[in-house]
Amino acid sequence: MNQPALSAFIWSVADLLRGDYKQSDYGKVILPFTVLRRLDCVLEATKPAVLKELAAKTALGVNPEPFLLRKAGHKFFNQSPLDMPKLLGAPDDIAHNLFTYVQGFSADVRDIFEHFEFQAQIERLAKAGLLYQVAEKFAQIDLHPDQVSNAQMGLVFEELIRKFAEISNETAGEHFTPREVIRLMVNLIFVEDDEVLAKPGVVRTLYDPTAGTGGMLSVAGEYLAELNPQARLTVYGQELNPESHAICKADMLIKGQDVGNIAFGNTLSDDGHPHMKFDYMLANPPFGVEWKKVEKEVRKEHEQRGFDGRFGPGLPRVSDGSMLFLLHLLSKMRPAKDGGSRFGIVLNGSPLFTGGAGSGESEIRRHVLENDLVEAIIGLPNDMFYNTGIGTYIWIISNRKPKARAGKVQLIDASGMWQKMRKSLGSKRKELSDEHIARITQLFGRFEEAQGDEGQPISRIFDNEAFGYHTITVERPLRDAEGQVLLFEKGKQKGKPQPDSALRDTENVPLCEDAMEYFKREVLPHVPDAWIDPDKTKVGYEIPFNRHFYVFKPPRPLAEIDADLKRSTDRILDMIKGLSA
Repeated sequence: MNQPALSAFIWSVADLLRGDYKQSDYGKVILPFTVLRRLDCVLEATKPAVLKELAAKTALGVNPEPFLLRKAGHKFFNQSPLDMPKLLGAPDDIAHNLFTYVQGFSADVRDIFEHFEFQAQIERLAKAGLLYQVAEKFAQIDLHPDQVSNAQMGLVFEELIRKFAEISNETAGEHFTPREVIRLMVNLIFVEDDEVLAKPGVVRTLYDPTAGTGGMLSVAGEYLAELNPQARLTVYGQELNPESHAICKADMLIKGQDVGNIAFGNTLSDDGHPHMKFDYMLANPPFGVEWKKVEKEVRKEHEQRGFDGRFGPGLPRVSDGSMLFLLHLLSKMRPAKDGGSRFGIVLNGSPLFTGGAGSGESEIRRHVLENDLVEAIIGLPNDMFYNTGIGTYIWIISNRKPKARAGKVQLIDASGMWQKMRKSLGSKRKELSDEHIARITQLFGRFEEAQGDEGQPISRIFDNEAFGYHTITVERPLRDAEGQVLLFEKGKQKGKPQPDSALRDTENVPLCEDAMEYFKREVLPHVPDAWIDPDKTKVGYEIPFNRHFYVFKPPRPLAEIDADLKRSTDRILDMIKGLSA
């Protein structure tokens, strides 16, 4: 069964729920039942061997768990003699039997169904007289990995979550990232390491602090398996939404990952992997979302632990917490002497330029640029994500830059690389084709300036300092009613002019330029009585991405515009004549 047909089939269960359930609650039934049936099919072949082993070890009085795991051939098992088709054999006892069946799973799987609050749904369905019909529907479909691959299953979950999110007016994009964007990000973080990753028996770790349903972790695993079937990628993640967390754990479980590595909770206030460092990381944190709920914990860590904690460089404004995730990932980088790390994070435009010199945002940019951590920033097309149409950017950060990239930042404008989708999904109207992904990866891999088909720049390389500036404060003297300059009468400033706060101004001077030279050239000719207050000078950083790719298009000749206007005016006059006739 192909993925759209499978999604449509599972969706048909909604017809049974209509009336007894609100539309926004359909997911509470359909998602856990889909997971249950998937696990049921995965364990089907080894079930007899597991039950035989259980009887043997129970008779010997031995803890059967490790033996059952081996017999099941997966990182989970079910020791109940029941399965979904057998449940249908006793319609009157289905609620009790279904609960017993779920309790027969190993602890990790039971935890998944607790996050789904599945027991409450079993009771609710039984009360409505729907439990047997729903179980019967799901028992009819074969979700064995031979029939539905892990990748397809991931897409099914995403499709279902998107539908439920649309119905209940939630933002589906909080739960997952478009697959082609993940593929691009995976390409970018692995591309310079292909040789290392192709070595037999290589083991690497990957982490996603906003794991959603696990799409990023899955795609990265698939990529590495294609590149080197002997490579081992151990994945770690954390997710705040209970249902997404449950699906992510189920997906990882089936793929043979240790689901103890998928933590539950808020990454910013309660780091689920506090002492760990990783080789690779990927994240698409919520952007434009305030962090007021965790403000107390974050500020406490910033003030008390400084650079020993995660938020040493500074804190962004409370209205957008996406840069906190950037700081969180920086703290998870393996030290360069131990091999270092590389990560990709999706951010909106705001972290590039919001906040003047000395602000939290500017200090975070200063930290990553002065420590030479930014490899590249890639501007994506608008309308790429399910929950927002705004422009987005992938930042590639590394503390093990190749020699050629040292002290440099590459900006890639991929905003023109897209194809229209046949059918919009939420705000997503555009997608990257395989050719676009290959082109962007190639631009990054070659690390050189490049132009598009029409001669416009699409890849540019800058020194880190190019994004820095000094903000100088320009003072002018306070004067009395007669226009006389007022001087300080005592203290260290005695005899010097008093500044007039109403005339105070600031100028941004590029870091690569001498501030005094700039002041003499740009300011003094216009206001000869001005001076710089050196105590107020601050260093700031911003990345004016779009300005670096702006191409001036001269307006059409005036004669051409006049001719257009005349044609329009003549047409309107003709229409008026026709009406009056």
